Amino acid sequence: MLHGFIPADRYFPYLTWTDIESLPDKENTVIIQPVGAIEQHGPHLPIAVDSAISLGVLGRALTKLEDSIPAYALPCLYYGKSNEHWSFPGTITLSAETLLKVLREMAESIYRSGFRKLVLMNSHGGQPQIMEIAARDIHQRYPDFLIFPLFTWRVPHNAGELFSEYELEYGIHAGDAETSLLLSLLPEQVKMERAVKEYPNGLPEDSLLSMEGKLPFAWLTRELSRSGVMGDATAATREKGDRLLESVSDGWVQTIRDVYRFRQPAF
Repeated sequence: MLHGFIPADRYFPYLTWTDIESLPDKENTVIIQPVGAIEQHGPHLPIAVDSAISLGVLGRALTKLEDSIPAYALPCLYYGKSNEHWSFPGTITLSAETLLKVLREMAESIYRSGFRKLVLMNSHGGQPQIMEIAARDIHQRYPDFLIFPLFTWRVPHNAGELFSEYELEYGIHAGDAETSLLLSLLPEQVKMERAVKEYPNGLPEDSLLSMEGKLPFAWLTRELSRSGVMGDATAATREKGDRLLESVSDGWVQTIRDVYRFRQPAF
């Protein structure tokens, strides 16, 4: 099944061109582009983690979304900018320039079909900035095209109830949260017997600088972790993953509703 986690009736590629031509209210129909990555996630998780999270969360959200809101998922963009992980086998990366061009040309195709709302749903922490640059450039070129560069994890969710404060700050890759979520989405692909606990090594102490905070520094994964894991994967459980999936997908239901209702501010 091509649609995978996505409900079949919300999967854009299953529409015919005549279906698309005759869709009502195309200007407010929400088209969602899941963006993931194929990159290492430690010895216990598949390299498809970020792509699986985009599709799993979006699929669950679209299942919950009321029928009165028109929203469709595009096929996932599996390859992203993952060069911070390229020292680990299996990582496949595009350059920032290539990814920007792919996003722009995909968006132009959606625009030509008459749609005017596009969500870039990115689940890879190494490329939110690319989504933002792409969104601004596309909107500048087509002012009536509303682009939403959104990071999967920035919607309201219950991670603060499920994971420690330390894990939330430093468990940023293949740790408790991602492993728990994969135990919910793709349990047969998680090798918990290989799970490790490893936090980033050599971070500056008593400093305003951090990996992904307000004042970040550039880093490569091999500089911070031998295993490729940053977090405590050994603490992951499916029960936490199920609860996290429900919460994050609820946040996305509200986000899709908000995009549908959104009107571009103007004088």
